[in-house]
Amino acid sequence: MKKTVAIAVALAATVASSSTWAARTESCRTTNEKEIASLFDRWNNSLQSGDPHKVVANYADKSVLLPTVSNKVRLTPAEKEDYFHHFLEKKPVGKIDTRTISIDCNTAMDTGLYTFSFQDGSQVKARYTYTYKWDAKKKKWLITSHHSSGMPEKAAVPAVPSNGEKH
Repeated sequence: MKKTVAIAVALAATVASSSTWAARTESCRTTNEKEIASLFDRWNNSLQSGDPHKVVANYADKSVLLPTVSNKVRLTPAEKEDYFHHFLEKKPVGKIDTRTISIDCNTAMDTGLYTFSFQDGSQVKARYTYTYKWDAKKKKWLITSHHSSGMPEKAAVPAVPSNGEKH
């Protein structure tokens, strides 16, 4: 009798844990590299609007922005809007130079190099990483983290003569 009870308890625990696991299983949104690449275009087009609120609408509520031309980490929508308010004054237009996209269940990452051209004719070349998460409630991909940093300067290092020789 004790053996039957032990088996029944073990079976009930197994069923309970598997149903808990099943309840946590999420459905993966089907996507492809073309769709993920288009998310940069959506973001870049929102820059062209000149409206920082439209740019920030591309970001998840809980997201991180490590911007190209600011040392401050932006966590809240208000902080992101503040950054984009100033960034948009320069009328930036982004262009992807190279990219690598990876896709997982309801997440994707777009990493590479891009160039921003500004209305005054200046440019900033930068490295970037966007991570995206599918938001099932809003039915769209949102940025969960965006890191952008200017390309490091190539320092002009004078040749060091060996053994005191002059070159």
